[in-house]
Amino acid sequence: MEKNIGQSSNGTPTKSQPNDKLRILISDDSRLLRKKLREELERLNCEVTEAANGKEAIMKDLEDEPDGVILDIVMPEVGGIEALQVIREVSPDVPIVMLSSAGTPQKLMQTLKMGAIDFIQKPYTREQIVKAVEAIKRAKAKRQRKKAQEKVEGKEFD
Repeated sequence: MEKNIGQSSNGTPTKSQPNDKLRILISDDSRLLRKKLREELERLNCEVTEAANGKEAIMKDLEDEPDGVILDIVMPEVGGIEALQVIREVSPDVPIVMLSSAGTPQKLMQTLKMGAIDFIQKPYTREQIVKAVEAIKRAKAKRQRKKAQEKVEGKEFD
């Protein structure tokens, strides 16, 4: 059986395939939480990158262009809300899930208004992580459809 590898119309391999692992960046100052969350996400067939604070998260978002980001709110150097704002400016379509033990209704509303797709209160449950991963998958599929449509609309036909 031949392995199906994706190619663009000109025959070059495409960067992202439908069966690729979902690439998720997690940012939390707790190494233990990052380890636990990484293990949970890897069980859900995700490829995980870690950042220990908001500044690292911003840099890794720019470098790695993940499919989704999970951000803690309270972190050293640059907090999650500030990181959300910067990431939203440079990567407006990347889905961001906020994760925090400091989740007040005001912070929840603030992050959702700033473009976060979900807010998970620590301690989180496996079901909440599964739901967040599904939301990131849907957002990725929507971005891919949008890019494909823009490509088709941008082509000139003879």
